[in-house]
Amino acid sequence: MPEPVLATLPQAARMLGISRATTYRLVATGEIPSIELAGRRRVVISELLDLIDRKVGKRNITTIESE
Repeated sequence: MPEPVLATLPQAARMLGISRATTYRLVATGEIPSIELAGRRRVVISELLDLIDRKVGKRNITTIESE
């Protein structure tokens, strides 16, 4: 069975370990990219993983620069 490519906002919240309210706020501000499909808001999982990579990368760069 193929891996899912879309996640609901509650699923994205669980993946990130944050509250649903925070996830909805981040989607509303555009920090978490999302699409509307059949009248429902979804997060593209690959974009969510890219967002995590960018955030982790920024943290590592900051740590290295501050040393």
